[in-house]
Amino acid sequence: MRIKIASVGETVIRSEARPLTLEEISSARIRELIAHMRETLSDAPGVGLAAPQIGEPLQLAIIEDKAEYQASLTAAELAERGRRPVSFHVLINPEIRLLSSPDVAFFEGCLSLPGFLGMVPRARKVSVKALNQFGKPVHIEAEGWYARILQHEIDHLKGTLYIDRMWSRSFCSLDNYNKHWKSKLTRDLVQEFGSLRNHVTF
Repeated sequence: MRIKIASVGETVIRSEARPLTLEEISSARIRELIAHMRETLSDAPGVGLAAPQIGEPLQLAIIEDKAEYQASLTAAELAERGRRPVSFHVLINPEIRLLSSPDVAFFEGCLSLPGFLGMVPRARKVSVKALNQFGKPVHIEAEGWYARILQHEIDHLKGTLYIDRMWSRSFCSLDNYNKHWKSKLTRDLVQEFGSLRNHVTF
């Protein structure tokens, strides 16, 4: 069953999610919720979905970056983003630690804010400790695009959106991204938006 994705402005998107107990994790309700979230993510399509995005204020997120989503990118673009396929997995009650400074910027979008993107500086490497769908501890060390996805989804569990971290001058519609910025190298995008990110004019 595909679940309606909550959009920015709905209170659940901006609320901090609560941890799940081991009893809850093993319940039929959470198993069904994960299955519905996976179907919703695939249908969207997207690479990650957090429970608050479907109206559930729970520390639960799913991630899957399919190879087919990367088919339109060149080898050079994949290398620049540090992007490779990531198999489906579940994160419950995750704790994230940045292993590098948040100094790698690229455009991000969000299923809760469809049709727009913005450049977001993220850490290149992260460490995540969480429970999987069976309540078993997992430890992930990720870099590149996978690290970006993890940061994005775990932010959702804290009520934080990419627009809170983005370089505001880079915010644009998907159409204008495809028209003006999609073919640009990252260093050119950083030069365009990054050099003025701390300047405010009236």
